[in-house]
Amino acid sequence: MNHRHRKTLHALFAHPVSSNIDPKLVHAALADLGAEVVHGGHGQVVVKLKGHTQGFHDTRHSLSKEEVGGLRKFLEAVGVDPARDYPL
Repeated sequence: MNHRHRKTLHALFAHPVSSNIDPKLVHAALADLGAEVVHGGHGQVVVKLKGHTQGFHDTRHSLSKEEVGGLRKFLEAVGVDPARDYPL
């Protein structure tokens, strides 16, 4: 995983929650983790990772705090811990 993807993962898990994360960077970081990111209909993005599937709102602008929280919960559920697995 390159530095930019690690930095994006750490931003998703940062406190306080950031609302200034580019969704393109998140998609690239998820793909680097081995996730399948599919743009579905009706403004949805479906992420499949380690047997888990989750749908998220497809946005072209920065992610909202709620979207970052949802991604964080999804990544925690599949066992991703950036501090442990991908140190900066």
